[in-house]
Amino acid sequence: MSAQTITEQDRAMAQKCLECAVCKRARHKQRGLAFWFVKHIEGSMCPYCQAYERVYGRKAHEPLPRP
Repeated sequence: MSAQTITEQDRAMAQKCLECAVCKRARHKQRGLAFWFVKHIEGSMCPYCQAYERVYGRKAHEPLPRP
C-alpha cells in the first residue's frame, strides 16, 4: 500500500461527494438504483467519488460509520 498525500483539493472534492444527493442516498439506503449506480458506474468515473475514497478510505456507496 502506497502512502498518498491528501490535498485540500481532494478534501473539497470529497465534501462534494458527501453533499451529492445520489451518493448520499446510496450510503443511506444501501439498495436501489442509486446504490447500484454509485457502486458500478459513478465510483469508477466520478472524480468526486474517487476523492472521497482517497480521503475517507472507503467507497462512496459504503455506509457512514456509526459513532
